[in-house]
Amino acid sequence: MSSQHIHKYCVLVALMLAFVVIVLGAYTRLVDAGLGCPDWPGCYGHLVMPATPEEIQAANEKFEAIPFDVTKAVPEVVHRFVAGTLGLLVLTIVVISWRSRKALLIPMALLVLVIFQAALGAWTVTLKLWPQVVTAHLIGGFSVLAVLFMYALKENYISNRPIKMKPSYITTIFSGVLLCQIILGGWTSANYAALACPDFPLCHGELVPEMNFKEGFNVFQDIGPNYLGGDLSSEARIAVQVTHRLGALLVLIFGVWLILILPRGPRLHFSIFLFVQIALGILNVVLHLPLYIAVLHNLGAALLMLSTLQIYLASREPPPQNSS
Repeated sequence: MSSQHIHKYCVLVALMLAFVVIVLGAYTRLVDAGLGCPDWPGCYGHLVMPATPEEIQAANEKFEAIPFDVTKAVPEVVHRFVAGTLGLLVLTIVVISWRSRKALLIPMALLVLVIFQAALGAWTVTLKLWPQVVTAHLIGGFSVLAVLFMYALKENYISNRPIKMKPSYITTIFSGVLLCQIILGGWTSANYAALACPDFPLCHGELVPEMNFKEGFNVFQDIGPNYLGGDLSSEARIAVQVTHRLGALLVLIFGVWLILILPRGPRLHFSIFLFVQIALGILNVVLHLPLYIAVLHNLGAALLMLSTLQIYLASREPPPQNSS
């Protein structure tokens, strides 16, 4: 097998693993397993996790504030090992690119991003789920996925035909709105504000409930011994949730505008990702955050991001020149 084929498979497998890491990260966060291993890179002082009764007793004595819970430790360990595998795969891509004399800018950028993402993962644990770090860790995961996707498009491992549409600037506007909404989603999840409003479209039966935006978006808040379960007041969480809902409304408005100017092919898959994602967000509220829907909501955000990215890049590709 040629180095080009190996490079292609590594990039595509890394892209799939990046999806898996995002899903596992969402699952770990949603089952409150972010501190399933209170240390890093080990788990209760072990490479994997304590297994025997003696090891578990020793772990509990060492980490009295967070006793060992296998149901919490397993998701965290699996997430770490899959993320570590992705990191090794990115390193392999760098080595193959270097040996094949391919451009190293994107592979090296990926490697730096993955290393920083690993640091954020460590800080998520050592800083006890500080919401700023948790949100940055989520954005880091999405960034790795986006760069891998762009790299696959650049290397023609994924086809992307040029798109003509007017006005083309709407893709830029929608991309910015979607990015802000993804960040807001991370902040909402990190602050345990997903169910701050248990009804929809109103919030506690009110169009404009009592909210505390200053506390809800205070990036210097104290976290106590840890931030598991959150520490914001009800009014602050409501402010975060309402802001996220308004962001979803903007995504819907600009998304529909984009649909109206897209050609038939990309219009179909973009429409599916957009409306399914909006529906999943609503179902999260009315069904009180069932685990599988909450995880799908994270995956849906990733798919909508990649669909938007593909459209953005395709709309800026020059059309193929007709040969004379």
